[in-house]
Amino acid sequence: MIKNNEPLSMAEAIEYAEKDAESGKEIIGFIKKYTKLKPAEAKNLKKKLQELDLIKLNEKHIVKLIDFLPEDNEEVNKVVIDANLNEDEIKKILETIKEFK
Repeated sequence: MIKNNEPLSMAEAIEYAEKDAESGKEIIGFIKKYTKLKPAEAKNLKKKLQELDLIKLNEKHIVKLIDFLPEDNEEVNKVVIDANLNEDEIKKILETIKEFK
């Protein structure tokens, strides 16, 4: 049953998968292949990206940035293609992400 419709990064989804003992192990194993951050780190990064207070950046964009951890301007623009971020905004995002690598 769906209780909340909130975008989650893959790292954050691990916490929910851990609650389901039956299928949780398979899901966690799959997610760990593709994530670079631990759930706590992902939440912290999410909070810091939200604190940047960029109007063009919504929750879905933030989750994508956490999942992909882009390393340069081009990668950021590919991840959040519909946000039309300027150079200063992209620089702030990249500086924030670099703290977690």
